[in-house]
Amino acid sequence: MQEFERIKVLFVAGFGPIVRDKIAGRNLYGETFNISFKEESGGYLHTEALKGVQSFALWPLEQAAQSCFGKDSWPDDTPVPQAWLEFDVEDVEGATAELESRGYRILVKNKKEPWGQTVTRFLSPEGLLVGLTITPSMRHP
Repeated sequence: MQEFERIKVLFVAGFGPIVRDKIAGRNLYGETFNISFKEESGGYLHTEALKGVQSFALWPLEQAAQSCFGKDSWPDDTPVPQAWLEFDVEDVEGATAELESRGYRILVKNKKEPWGQTVTRFLSPEGLLVGLTITPSMRHP
């Protein structure tokens, strides 16, 4: 197995399902599992209080589509992801170049988000929406 030369993963920044039915997701994770979420606009629920991951969030599919494609619907020619996973990395641009050199289809390339995160996103072979990120708010001094 060949190791990536340019990608150094520092930690798991976030994970969670991509939800098509926000009410069903809220019922399972919030009520049945008793996870307390903060709610953002559009039904984005997240918590930074679960051990093992920096952030666990229910990401509405329309918001994932907006982030990746600039519209509220996921394109028919691209498999719909069931979950998202983000790895904070040492160098997003280098990691992105490595993925491209290996033939991965990049959906979002080195995008600077309003909250300060820089992200590249692609679909994994398993159908996860994977992000390679630099998230300054999660980095410890």
